[in-house]
Amino acid sequence: MKVQYRDPFGAKAEFHTGWGRAVIYRLDRLEAAGLTRIDRLPFSIRVLLENLLRNLDGYLVTEDDVRAVAAWRPGPLPAREIPYMPARVVLQDFTGVPLVADLAAMRAATAKFGADPKRINPLIPADLVIDHSVQVDAFGAEWAYRFNVEKEYERNRERYAFLKWAQKAFENFRVVPPGTGIIHQVNLEYLARVVQLRERDGETLAFPDTVVGTDSHTTMVNGLGVLGWGVGGIEAEAVMLGQPYYMLIPEVIGVKLVGELPEGATATDLVLTVTQMLRKRGVVEKFVEFFGPGLANLSLADRATIANMAPEYGATMGFFPVDDATLEYLRGTGRDEGLVQLVERYCKEQGLFRTAGTPDPEYTDVLTLDMGTVEPSLAGPRRPQDRVPLVQVKASFRQALTEQFGKAPARPAGDGAVAVQEKVDLTHGSVVIAAITSCTNTSNPSVMIGAGLLAKKAVEAGLSVKPWVKTSLAPGSRVVTDYLQNSGLLPYLEQLRFHVVGYGCTTCIGNSGNLPEDVAQVVRENDLVVAAVLSGNRNFEGRINPLVKANYLASPMLVVAYALAGTVDIDLTTEPIGHTSEGKPVYLKDIWPSQQEIRETIARSLSPELFRGRYAEVFEGDENWRGLSVPEGDLYAWDPASTYLQEPPYFHDMPLEPQPVRDIRGARVLALLGDSITTDHISPAGSIPLDSPTARYLQEHGVDRADFNTYGSRRGNHEVMMRGTFGNIRLKNALAGGKEGGWTLHLPDGELLSIYDAAMRYQAEGTPLVVLAGKEYGTGSSRDWAAKGTYLLGVKAVIAESFERIHRSNLVGMGVLPLQFKEGQSWKSLGLTGRETLDIAGIAGELRPRQDVEVVARREDGGEVRFTVTLRLDSVVEIEYYRNGGILQTVLRRIVKGN
Repeated sequence: MKVQYRDPFGAKAEFHTGWGRAVIYRLDRLEAAGLTRIDRLPFSIRVLLENLLRNLDGYLVTEDDVRAVAAWRPGPLPAREIPYMPARVVLQDFTGVPLVADLAAMRAATAKFGADPKRINPLIPADLVIDHSVQVDAFGAEWAYRFNVEKEYERNRERYAFLKWAQKAFENFRVVPPGTGIIHQVNLEYLARVVQLRERDGETLAFPDTVVGTDSHTTMVNGLGVLGWGVGGIEAEAVMLGQPYYMLIPEVIGVKLVGELPEGATATDLVLTVTQMLRKRGVVEKFVEFFGPGLANLSLADRATIANMAPEYGATMGFFPVDDATLEYLRGTGRDEGLVQLVERYCKEQGLFRTAGTPDPEYTDVLTLDMGTVEPSLAGPRRPQDRVPLVQVKASFRQALTEQFGKAPARPAGDGAVAVQEKVDLTHGSVVIAAITSCTNTSNPSVMIGAGLLAKKAVEAGLSVKPWVKTSLAPGSRVVTDYLQNSGLLPYLEQLRFHVVGYGCTTCIGNSGNLPEDVAQVVRENDLVVAAVLSGNRNFEGRINPLVKANYLASPMLVVAYALAGTVDIDLTTEPIGHTSEGKPVYLKDIWPSQQEIRETIARSLSPELFRGRYAEVFEGDENWRGLSVPEGDLYAWDPASTYLQEPPYFHDMPLEPQPVRDIRGARVLALLGDSITTDHISPAGSIPLDSPTARYLQEHGVDRADFNTYGSRRGNHEVMMRGTFGNIRLKNALAGGKEGGWTLHLPDGELLSIYDAAMRYQAEGTPLVVLAGKEYGTGSSRDWAAKGTYLLGVKAVIAESFERIHRSNLVGMGVLPLQFKEGQSWKSLGLTGRETLDIAGIAGELRPRQDVEVVARREDGGEVRFTVTLRLDSVVEIEYYRNGGILQTVLRRIVKGN
């Protein structure tokens, strides 16, 4: 069906670019029609409004949609959904592999229905960056990078060949090979254009660059003035196939920045402060937009650091409008001058360019932060919003040691000797991982150069990293290595054993690799609470390393500092970080670089040519990538013996018409969970435990323990992933009688089983399952497997006190019903134990968004608890997805029917 675009507001107008004539849809025509005042709208809402205006077709996007967003105001907003049409999609390989597998399965299903499989093809451009698979196996040596790359290909050859096949088989689909950089940094430095030019109906359109990504930190590109955020892989597939992303009109919280960072504070300290502040305010499902005179004192890289952690402060995104800093960054990263001029002219023409004299927009609420009050900080030991000022880290750790970990602040029994390079004692608080890693900071030259300068001063003072610390440097792009070499600072980092170990997420995603065995042995034998300090954005328990319980987020400079100190049980503001060879104490302040030193080093070390050179052949890859053999054909030839890739089962025996929805009767509780259950708790990631159902499956299929690899590398095999769902070693299921990990009771017999084994027994018995949970269910990374695994285990509904935005949407996308306890109620307040059977009535009829649904819980003694919950299908579109069994089934049926 050919789309007919409409222009009822007369907004279509001619616009001249440096490359010729284009068409734009002018926002000021809406103001002329009396629908809005553009300068009062938040900049992010202006971009959203242009998106609707340009895509108005009377079918997917209506005139009423445009009017609704044009009428945005600071007060309460109508719960109206709008169809957002992103310009492009970005994927990383952990989330991208199952997405491509789903597309390949959809092609196979389309062929079975007798339709052309090529109809399953991305209609919206998509870029996949392979950045999540490299692990820190080798470290602290010049050969570490080469060794880790070889292991990466050895473990992931089949997956990489599959992605290379997809690059050839699908149109509008590009793959950035391994060893290039982290997806968000590549997006920021190369893929993002800020303003797009694209052909439509024989005309060239100019419009704002917008994006959705299958990683929650897609928001990093908000620092460049690009509207975008993370979605589930399920939603991203629908967008790639030309479907809108449906969303409610968002509230926008304005954060007014004033002042400038004081000496000694970094952009990392600023973002940890912002995260704590906004978590306290509560910004879930809201846009956050930064404004105020303080913006003039933030580089683009600083802004990207703040935008990156929007998921950690709970917002949909953290937006910075386009201004002169944007243009400066585009030039500095080697973008074409014609693009820079296009960005400036278009954004000024459309009222999307912020200047010092620009009136402040109106916001739902305004918070003010004086950046002069920001102080050096860490966040931890378990959550990114738990900021701890540097001066309080020692006291805070000791308090957490007792209150969170149940340990006394004393040395362990025995001598705890570890033979690494010398005899040392490991104790509670010993830093065993120090990792400069993750997109949050490795995109920012100020903190990376700062880490190099601190390393230089430390080496010159005669300091060295403690021998029990596993160090690593994982730059976000190869340009980072280039400027560290140009500055002469890389050798000093290497003298402290911060050698490059790879170009990817590494430690922040859980790919920290094993601790040296002699260190690991002492940690296990003495049940030590040891620490990791990393420059990442996630530190949830069980994520970084199974043996490391206390995890702290910090700037790259503080990562180096704590590697030198070797412990977090120290006050670096008053105690020496080490001693010279003569025994003279050296303090952190003695080796801390000044802002002036950092700025001067950046000025002489970075140039646009570095970026142009590195990104000139960004899709070519190294000899390993070029040497991969790739299968041919439009349909992927699945190997039934593969333990990495299997055809997803979502379309097996799927009828062309959906079956009627039924009420849920006689359900059992699979898991009874508390607050802040993250997607890390639900979706398997990191190493595969040797005593898990997944290990049993792999061994049954002839895989040696040494070749288990990680869950992330096997995300293309649903048999692996469903066995690891709810298998996190730190999961606390109240049904498991205090036993941590992926355990539950099978009822009514009460046998303690792994959650997977219990779920399979329930499936064999024909028993539907539910999960009961507390507040903030599904926080963290936007892992589609947290929803897919839940669905494959047979869970029909999740009843929680509140949901994180992306995970709730993903549950809907997989046909799992999200239900929300009424305000003030919980499974605890209702006296539920998880041993009840549950009936959920009222979903078989006509459904309305957010309607009430009745639940009846029947106790073992025959008593009943009746309560009402809210149906968290938030729109009529989500109701359609649910009735079809999920978003992919909905899209597939539409395509096969020619809709």
